[in-house]
This record gives sequence, C-alpha cells and structure tokens, in this order.
Amino acid sequence: MALNISSPSQSFHDHPFSNPISRSSVLQISSSFQPWNTKVVRTSLKFVSPRTAFTPHAHSPLTTQTPSQESLNPTPDSPKPQSVQNPGRNTSSRNSVWVNPNSPRASRLRQLSTEGRYSSLVKLSESLNVCNSTEEDVSKVASILGENPLEQDVVIVLNNMENPENTILALRHFQNKTSLKRETILYNVTLKVLKKSRKWDRAEWLLGEMIQRGVKPDNVTFSTIISCARLCSLPSKAIEWFEKMPECGCLPDDITFSAMIDAYGRAGNVELALSLYDKARKERWRLDLVTFSTLIRVYGSSGNFDGALNVYEEMKALGVKPNVVIYNTILDAMGRAGRPWQVKTIYKEMNDHGILPNWNTYAALLRGYCRARYPDDALSVYREMKEKGMELTVILYNTLLAMCADIGCVDEAVQIFEEMEKSETCQPDSWSFSSLVTIFSCSGQVVEAERALNKMLAAGFEPNIFILTSIIQCYGKAKRTDDVVRTFNWLLKLGITPDDRFCGCLLNVMTQTPKEELSKLVSCVEKAKPDLGSAVKQLVDEESEAGLLKQMTRELLGNISQEVKKAYCNCLIDLCVNLDLMEKGCELLDLGLELDIYNTIHSKSATQWSLHVRSLSLGAALTALHVWINDLSKSLENGEELPPLLGIHTGHGKHKYSETGLATVFVSHLKELQAPFHEAPDKVGWFLTTKDAAKSWLELRKTDELATA
Repeated sequence: MALNISSPSQSFHDHPFSNPISRSSVLQISSSFQPWNTKVVRTSLKFVSPRTAFTPHAHSPLTTQTPSQESLNPTPDSPKPQSVQNPGRNTSSRNSVWVNPNSPRASRLRQLSTEGRYSSLVKLSESLNVCNSTEEDVSKVASILGENPLEQDVVIVLNNMENPENTILALRHFQNKTSLKRETILYNVTLKVLKKSRKWDRAEWLLGEMIQRGVKPDNVTFSTIISCARLCSLPSKAIEWFEKMPECGCLPDDITFSAMIDAYGRAGNVELALSLYDKARKERWRLDLVTFSTLIRVYGSSGNFDGALNVYEEMKALGVKPNVVIYNTILDAMGRAGRPWQVKTIYKEMNDHGILPNWNTYAALLRGYCRARYPDDALSVYREMKEKGMELTVILYNTLLAMCADIGCVDEAVQIFEEMEKSETCQPDSWSFSSLVTIFSCSGQVVEAERALNKMLAAGFEPNIFILTSIIQCYGKAKRTDDVVRTFNWLLKLGITPDDRFCGCLLNVMTQTPKEELSKLVSCVEKAKPDLGSAVKQLVDEESEAGLLKQMTRELLGNISQEVKKAYCNCLIDLCVNLDLMEKGCELLDLGLELDIYNTIHSKSATQWSLHVRSLSLGAALTALHVWINDLSKSLENGEELPPLLGIHTGHGKHKYSETGLATVFVSHLKELQAPFHEAPDKVGWFLTTKDAAKSWLELRKTDELATA
C-alpha cells in the first residue's frame, strides 16, 4: 500500500515540522478569526499600465474592485486599523474602476489592501527583532498597534519574528493589551520562533507555563514542541511530550505519529519506530525527508541493510525526491553492508539527478570503498576530495591507511601518510603509525618499518600491541630471531599483556624460523601463554608420547577465542610440516575436523568429491591433501565407487604481500606426486580429474608403496 507522502516542495511549505507558518496559513489558523476590515480584505486591486488600460480587449474589459465608501471611512463601530490612516476622500460605489498606478490614490489603495497591511505588520516584526531585549523597549515598539490590537494582527507579528527573547517579551505585551479568544495560537507561533532558533529550554519552559495557566494546547502545540526536540537532537524529550498528549486532551494525528518515527528511531527504540512505520505504510501517512533518513539509518544500524534499501526505493516510488542527506544516509548504509556495487549505483543516480555531493557524501564513499577493499575507487574519491580542497579527518586518513595495509598498497600508503603530515588540520596518531608499520612489516621492508617506528616514538607515541605484533612479524620474515625476542621483552617492559592475536603472531613467526633457533621462541611463547608453550614443547619433542599433543591442543583451543582457533591450528600444523612431523600434523588436522574448526573442507555429491583448502595455510592444505588421498585409497579398498569427477579447490587469489598462492604450490606438489589432477580451464582455482584417472593413479601408488615397504 502506497504512502501519502508529499513532494519535497510541499514538504517544505506545508509540513508543520519543517516550516514556519506561512502568511496564508496564519490567516487560516482559526475559522473564528474575522478580518480586520472585511470589506478592505475583500478588495482586490489590479494596477495596470496606462497603455494596457486604454486598449482593453473588447470582450474582456480590465476592471478592478475598489473599496467601498464605508470601508474607506469606517464608522466608529467598525474595526479600525491602528497603523494606517483612512483616506479623507470618498470613492464611488461602483464595483470596478481603472486606477492609474502612478496616481496618489493608487498609493493610498495599496496601503489599504491586504498586501499593504501584511507588509506593515512584517515591518513591525522586523523592528521588534532588532530592538533591545527589555520589556520597556519591546512594549514601546509594539505599542504602534494600539491599546487593543486585533488578535490576527498579533499572530502575524509574532509569526514573523526571529529574535526568541524579544518574541517572548512581545507575547507578554500583547497578552496584556489584547482581548484573547484563542490564546493557544499566540503560544503556538511563539513556540515556532523558539523552535526555529533551537531554544529548547525556553520552548519547554513556555509550554509548561501555558499548561500551568490553563491555556489548552492543541495538536499544533505538540507538533511544534516535538519538532523543536528533534531539531535540538533531544529525541527523549520528543517522546516525553508525545506521551503527555493524552493528559492534555490531545490525540496524536498522522503527522505527529510520523514525527515520532524519527524520534523513536533516534532514541534507539528501533522496534517502536519500525512498528509506527508499518502503520504509516498501511494508513498512508505523509512522511518528511528527515523521517525517511532516520528510517534508513535505523535499518542500517540494526544490520537490516535490505530494509534500508527498501525504504529508499519506496520513497522514490512515491515520488519523493531524495536530498543530499538521504543520499548520504543510504550510501553509508550500503557501505557498511559491504555492497560497493550499490554504493556506485546510488552515487551515479545522485549525480544524474543533479544533487551535488558534500563532505559527508565523500566520507561515506571513502568508508564504503575502503571497507570493501576497492583501492582504485577509494583512492579516486580521496584524490577528488583533495582537488576540491576538502580536509580529511584523522579517522578517514586511518581508514585509507588500514585499507592499504590490508591489501599491500605500499606506495599509495606512503603518499597518503606524507600528505597527512602536511595537513594543517590533522596529524598522524598512533593508529596512523600502526598502519604504516604494518604496511612495511607485511611487505618485508625491515628498515622502513624500523624508521616508521622510530618516527612514531619521536612524535611522542608509545607502541601498542598492534604495532609490536607487526614489527615482530616483520623480524620473523627476515629471519631475525634475536630481534623478535628483543621486541617481545620490550612489550613485557611496557606492561602490555600478550593477547591471543599476539601469541598467534609468535606461532606464525615460529613457522618461518630455522629449527636451530626455535628454542629461543619457545621460551617467549611459554612466558606469553603457558598452555600454548606446553603444546609447542610437546610438538617439537620428537620423543613425546603419542596422542598427548592432541590432548594438550584440545585443552588449549578450549581456552582461546573462536576467531583465532583456525589460525592457531594452521600454525601448529605448519610447524609440524616444517619439522617433517606429518603424523602429528595429521593428528592436529583430525582435531580441527572434530571441533568443526575445519568444517567446510570436504564435500561429496553423486557426481563429484572435492577437497576445499582455500581457507587453510600452506602446511595445513598439504596435510589435508595427504589425508584426503589416503581416504580415497581406503574407499577403493573398501569397494566404494568413486564419483565421475574429483576436484581440489585452492582458490586463485593471493595476498598481495605473498609471492605465491596455494594454486602455484599445488601445481608443483601434484606434479611431484604424479597425481592426475590438472587445472580446470573453465573453473579458476580448481584442479580436476576423472574417476578412471584417479583410480589408476591410486592403484599404482598402492603398488609402489607395497614395493618399497
């Protein structure tokens, strides 16, 4: 069901939450108001040029209504404007007459017209805005309307004011001078001025006074105070006054409910906000752009990115044109959803509709592309911001640097860091240096990593555990074991407690360390995490009891966080492969399968059996291949029929910091085994073979093993 939602132009002029009361709406606030001079108000003057007047169309004579004699010379009983003098000249009682716009009479009639009257009241509002904020000065200026000003005149004057303090003083003056029939309206327009000025404390105080004095608020009153709370980023206050409406005899209408979608969303009451939105869709409420923006943000913050996109599409389907705030909100949501393709589509749509991007737009694009690891797009946005003279925040710089660290864009990262140093608005912080050290460390640039670390120390920052983890990884790749130990001791002196990730880094370094230096790192691991140290000692001990390593590792994995369990298993198996301890490696792989750490490496169907090793380290992948081949042999021995196709999935990608990927290693390893698996030309990252080829190879392999036994 479609919502009844106004276009942006309507929203800005008609919606009580986003717009001041227009002149026409003020005159229509109450049907009980009578014009200050009914006959003058009905007068509609048309001033035409003499040339036009002398050549009227034969069938369409140019005429204009003039005020009657009574309206120009009112009786003592008729209401008399206080700021305008009556002309001393009687006019004809004819209904129409052409008036020369250049004559003195035309000027006089203009003053008596609706437009002239309204203009004089607006000028009075302007005078009240600029006078001193004292009761005496405001009363002096306001007294031009006389001792008993018309209520509708007062409404127009207050409605066009902008100075919040003077508006309240003017309200006090008119309350003392005017016989009020609808005092609520005077409070409403005063509250509107306070809302526009974002004076929440004064607005809430005035509403409290209004209720205390027995002046009954209406829906406009509550709409205004709720709108003021929204503008002042006080959603809890909006909710508080919304819940007080029944106490004051007011029932919320659809416009108030629509505003509360935004208020509940901003206050974090997502369930109630979405419930109201569902009601809005069924009952076709009119929603403003601010509410749509909040809904998209609410869906996005709750992780329901499809819901955010649906709100955006529904809004467009109803003919509501998104503004830059809407575009920024949906771009941010799609960026956090990891959907860079939708970010691109929405941004193109924004440009096609002529909406100019602002700083927040570029920030949302940058975050989205960096999160998705789209370096070309992220760097393009970064360069465009620089060309337009936009300054990035430290957070945005760090987001860019973190992306570069993750995908190995070394040169780009160095350039960004240097430009950050030259920036006048933000300088690198510890996270900036951490990314730079990580970039050099992962690429094996030891000298550059040490230089960045020293620069960080000179800037007054102490290294955190992330930086020390990166530098240890760098020393490990360079086979500088003594520097690894030195850095580890530095970490302990700084009072930093090694966490699971840091210990995982030590394990990874051990997989790259020569066998004769392993004892140095075993000592570090024991200090960092005793149960891990015990398992590692059991692993490197060639004479250890069978099954003991598996038992100790099971206990270790039960005491670490889920996110590092696979990394620990991978490193321990890698260490077994490096030390040529294949049996222990198979034990650990079996443990990983039992604990569902490696729960997706095998798949079987009627047509294909596959081994998936793309998420494993090199040692773990080779161990998994070894076990899988043995399992295939056992299947043949047991008389089990192989499927038509067998495959190994290594994936085709590789980390930019790595010289090789799994696929490259498997090519040479499968050749060494003389295995009949070949790279599939139409399935990148797959090695395939047929049932017959695999069967022949496995039988030959079994014969060779028996011959060498």
